[in-house]
Amino acid sequence: MSISLTADQERFIQAKLQAGKYRSAQEVLEVALRLLDEYDRANAEWVEEVREKIDAAISASDHTPPIDGETFVNQILKRFQQARQAQE
Repeated sequence: MSISLTADQERFIQAKLQAGKYRSAQEVLEVALRLLDEYDRANAEWVEEVREKIDAAISASDHTPPIDGETFVNQILKRFQQARQAQE
């Protein structure tokens, strides 16, 4: 496979090589690709966790009676006030 790099990408790789941490451009790219793979996996895990939390919230809402928005906001404000008073 052959790839083309932008001037900025080439400068970035050269800077890494000049710093002495890497022995070749290939090694820089291997590390970059490994980190990209780790990032992608972590992102996929995060998405799955969020989906599970959303599913749990939907399931919980199926078992709780609905409340109007004003009541909901008032309950949240009451919790904040109680937390503030507990800290004092």
